Amino acid sequence: MEHQIQVRVRYSETDQMGVVYHGNYIPYFEIGRVEWLRDKGVSYKSLEESGIALPIVSMTLNYKKPARYDDLLTVKTIFKKHSSVKIEFDCEIWSEQNELLTTAYFILVFVDMKTGRPITPPDYIKKVMNL
Repeated sequence: MEHQIQVRVRYSETDQMGVVYHGNYIPYFEIGRVEWLRDKGVSYKSLEESGIALPIVSMTLNYKKPARYDDLLTVKTIFKKHSSVKIEFDCEIWSEQNELLTTAYFILVFVDMKTGRPITPPDYIKKVMNL
């Protein structure tokens, strides 16, 4: 269960040397996760409208090589595993030259937006993600 999307580095995401600022990788990975869900037929917006949030509770990033202004990056999102309330992803960012630039690992938890407490995902999500 893998998804890929391309993102072009914008000037505002870089420092004075034209290198992507480290904090700007997190939104790239978010784009990847949201599009992974969309590819499986789940809109993050509709998930939130139904009262369910999916916050990150843990993340690990490993920067291997820098991305630079105007690079076309491929964000790869790979479903790793799940438990009753958690979903885990391995993620990668690749350059146009097929070089691995950054890896990441995310744990997200399904949360009831009214109570703020973890919940099991609804059946339609379990089915989509084969949970």
